[in-house]
Amino acid sequence: MSDTFTPETLRARILHEDSDLFVIDKPAGLAVHKAGRITDHLDLYLPFLAGEDGVPPRLAHRLDRDTAGCLVLGRSPWALKRLGDMFAAGHVEKTYWAVSDGVPEEPTGTIAHPLLKLVIPGAWNIVTHPDGQPAVTDYRVLGTGGGRAWLELKPRTGRTHQIRVHCAAIDCPLVGEPYYGPERRPPGNLHLLARSVAFTLSFDRPPVVAVAPPPSHMQDALAACGWPGDDLQ
Repeated sequence: MSDTFTPETLRARILHEDSDLFVIDKPAGLAVHKAGRITDHLDLYLPFLAGEDGVPPRLAHRLDRDTAGCLVLGRSPWALKRLGDMFAAGHVEKTYWAVSDGVPEEPTGTIAHPLLKLVIPGAWNIVTHPDGQPAVTDYRVLGTGGGRAWLELKPRTGRTHQIRVHCAAIDCPLVGEPYYGPERRPPGNLHLLARSVAFTLSFDRPPVVAVAPPPSHMQDALAACGWPGDDLQ
């Protein structure tokens, strides 16, 4: 385990907390769980958020390792089951911010390219392909500057790397993209933020709305595209 988190620094990243769940601000570069050669991941630190019963929360969904922002954790088996069903059914409103190299031809639009996972020994990749799973992403250009665009993206489906592949498919790969851009770049600088989540867990629970501030590595690029920088937390 690295020094990525202490109990204090993890609690400082809580965006929402109630008896059923947490929403935390996951940093870019930290995987959510162990996979392959990954040894440092969020699962290691969830015991820091354990309740009085000593049981830590668990992941209700996933974010890419290089994606920052809103990540939902369930605190009970009921909450995890409910959240899983809601994510699967598209009943969680997810909004992302990104900065792209390139500006979409239209200020708003929908990208609907099926996505297929190609597996080769020791690696895998996601490509657009007619035989892939349906994938739909709505986008809106919030600002532009220097040939880049500040994008608001709302995925209707939750495919692996969906936003990243869809943006590359319209010739607007994300800044810092290590896999789907015109050149391979070092991981850890992807300009993609899970900006907000909004949902109501059940009729007897109040609505949950959580908003994550842009991480430091995205702020200059966002500002160059017109982000006023007035929502830092």
